[in-house]
Amino acid sequence: MQMQMAEELKRKSAVLAARSIEEGMVVGLGTGSTVAFLLEEIARRRAAGELQRIRCVPTSQRTAARATELQIPLTDLAHAREVDLTIDGADEVDPHLDLIKGLGGALLREKIVAAASRRLIIIVDTSKRVNRLGTRSPLPVEVDPFGAAVQMEFLRSLGAEPVLRMASANEPLVTDGGNWIIDCRFPDGIADPAALELQLNNQPGIVENGLFIQRATEVIVAGGQGTEVLTRERVGAA
Repeated sequence: MQMQMAEELKRKSAVLAARSIEEGMVVGLGTGSTVAFLLEEIARRRAAGELQRIRCVPTSQRTAARATELQIPLTDLAHAREVDLTIDGADEVDPHLDLIKGLGGALLREKIVAAASRRLIIIVDTSKRVNRLGTRSPLPVEVDPFGAAVQMEFLRSLGAEPVLRMASANEPLVTDGGNWIIDCRFPDGIADPAALELQLNNQPGIVENGLFIQRATEVIVAGGQGTEVLTRERVGAA
């Protein structure tokens, strides 16, 4: 029953987010279970004769495959260099609308598309809201396999408890970009996410990290009492 309720909350937030999609838009499509409901809603509206001129930029091979199945037209950043709107999920959202993303393994492409977008709408259920990032979810860090061992030591120096994400008992997970992911637990959460993001960005061999700082313009939160829409202005974020 609890699982069914969680799935229904994801569906409601995805349907609400899809209302922001207008005819002719270039739309970034995130990755994950919540976005699966978004794709179904886009397909439903297209079957009803709406959104015939949209083009969508997927953030993972998984999303691209499902969108193709649903006959949602796709493009890429080589042909649509600016994205009107991206809709994606998140693993954690803090009171400033800063995020941790990447448990689905697509953080690099998700951040590239988010950076190219005029608006980024995040859709979550209430379980993803936290007071401090890193208190529930590990922080995914995508690394070049060549220097993965070095990165483990570097991440420990930042206070993290790093674990290489595995696809099987003997094989690391390989991202769409050919990289590995190190999941980092912070025992007390992340005290200064913006500073940590800079430290990670400055480390050679770290390709990207799952901290999305000041990127979300809106967060749609679905809960048992209804759906709440948070905006950066509303929460007083910079």
